[in-house]
Amino acid sequence: MTTAPVDPMLGRLIDGRYQVRSRIARGGMATVYLATDLRLERRVAIKIMHGHLADDNTFKTRFVQEARSAARLAHPNVVNVFDQGQDADMAYLVMEYLPGITLRDLLKDYQRLTPEQTVDIMDAVLAGLAAAHKAGIVHRDLKPENVLLADDGRIKLGDFGLARAASANTATGQALLGTIAYLSPELVTRGVADARSDIYAVGIMMYEMLTGEQPYVGEAPMQIAYQHANDQVPTPSSKFSGVPPELDELVLWATARDPEQRPADARAMLDRLREVEGAVRGVAGPVPELYQPTMVLADATATAETRVLQPPSAPVPTAVADPEQQGEESAALTARAARRKRKGYWLFALVLLLAGLAGGTGWYFGAGPGSLAAVPKAAGLEPAAAQALLEDAGFEVEQGERYDPEIAAGLVSGTDPGPGAQARRGSVVTMLVSLGPRILEVPDVIGQPQADARAALGEFAVADDVVQQFSGEIDAGAVIALLDGDGNALPADYPERGAITLVVSLGAVPDVTGMSIGEAEATLSEVNLELVQGDPQFSDDVDVDVVISAEAQNDPMRPGDSVLVIVSKGPDLVEVPNVITGQTVAEARAQLEALDFTVTSNVPEFLEGAVVAAKQSVAAGDRIKRGSEISVNF
Repeated sequence: MTTAPVDPMLGRLIDGRYQVRSRIARGGMATVYLATDLRLERRVAIKIMHGHLADDNTFKTRFVQEARSAARLAHPNVVNVFDQGQDADMAYLVMEYLPGITLRDLLKDYQRLTPEQTVDIMDAVLAGLAAAHKAGIVHRDLKPENVLLADDGRIKLGDFGLARAASANTATGQALLGTIAYLSPELVTRGVADARSDIYAVGIMMYEMLTGEQPYVGEAPMQIAYQHANDQVPTPSSKFSGVPPELDELVLWATARDPEQRPADARAMLDRLREVEGAVRGVAGPVPELYQPTMVLADATATAETRVLQPPSAPVPTAVADPEQQGEESAALTARAARRKRKGYWLFALVLLLAGLAGGTGWYFGAGPGSLAAVPKAAGLEPAAAQALLEDAGFEVEQGERYDPEIAAGLVSGTDPGPGAQARRGSVVTMLVSLGPRILEVPDVIGQPQADARAALGEFAVADDVVQQFSGEIDAGAVIALLDGDGNALPADYPERGAITLVVSLGAVPDVTGMSIGEAEATLSEVNLELVQGDPQFSDDVDVDVVISAEAQNDPMRPGDSVLVIVSKGPDLVEVPNVITGQTVAEARAQLEALDFTVTSNVPEFLEGAVVAAKQSVAAGDRIKRGSEISVNF
């Protein structure tokens, strides 16, 4: 029995911040994982591009484009993008995590949806898409897999991996980007997409939701593409009779083969959807009896004759009536008229009340306290100023706290919901006051290779540039010390995201002792050290111009510092003078000792001043080592 391979990403810490927990989904371009943002202590979805695409600049560009496109949107029906970056050769994208299912999962479970469910979902999809179109972004890959249905009821549009800034005719660069079942005719035939291409995909999705199947099927993708380019999408009611005609018309409008015949953008289609929503839901109740018009029906036996249906309460006049009977009937008619009049007043008052409630509700949710408003940006403000700003925007404010490595303690770090998010006026916005950065224990990385040290210090801001230093104890490439932002030794505890500079070993200073002066200078120059030559010294053991000693001039030694070098002058030789001609032994002794020679003689000391030297053991003119012994005898 074989076991499935373990995903190497599980448990990995990405960029020193995101801890991968489990895999959510895998696509052709990237894999999505559930992760924990250790800095903000929240769950996120992290999308990691497949490793085999890392060297493909086209895929890399498209991957980064998704982050930039989605980051430009701030809408309740668009998945939020929090961060984007690269860890080694791995590109990643951090998004809002929405536990739930996709529209594709829903269709698999239920085959097709009711018109009311379709309207609910399409309202959210078109609202998010309208925000993208307003920002000049064409999604280009709309399909049920990219519509997220959260467990809490939120509906969001995601995966802007193929999104691109819109122009009059935005070329795709490839004829068939996106999923073939949802491609518009102009994408198939000309490889050109704009906002109306997204509308076509929305129409195909509506058809699929209402009927449980796609309009075009085939054994090969090109068969499906051919049908998109040459056929008109049928009405959903031709497949399922329960589809309202208003939704038939909307699908036909969205999937017109000619882009000019479609809605100009998602906002236009959304407005039309909301116009027909009441008819789809059947919320228009019966008209009150008082205001029902008189019905005029063609007589069954005459083509031109008509007859008027009388109200049930109207009396049928008789041919003959006595005055008493007429009086009773008149009183009854008067009473019925009064009742109808009172009923009319009540119905009129009810209509006015309902109209007032509708208007008040519309005002409340359109411009009043219940309307949506964008949460203003409050980060970096004093709490009092931020609270006033939020209250002026119509929100109630609660205060919270959180650590923030960038915002100083005591200032507002942010809000929940975040800036730009749409929220109801009168709803509560939490104002988060910064506690400053967390104070963390600095890991012991002394002696570790530079790459390992950087990984261990992931919660700090480690500078790209390092300080290089020579060390005879730490191997080259390993960390010698850590410096804070001011260049001082780093303490044991340090703020999160605090600036750290690594001091990295270059190995020991080269030993140039025993080298010629030229070799020593070249060796030190290779490691960016300067040779400074001191006064030469005599040496009996070291040849002339060979280095006797080398001494570092700084502690610690860094590139650009100097090394003091002493070279040999060779042995110290002195020329022996003639000391036996006309001199006493005492005079000869004095002359030789003045030259640092050691003098011996066979003449007693008390006679040296009287006896003339007869001979010397080293001939005059010879060069011998200073301090050598010379005998002066009689």
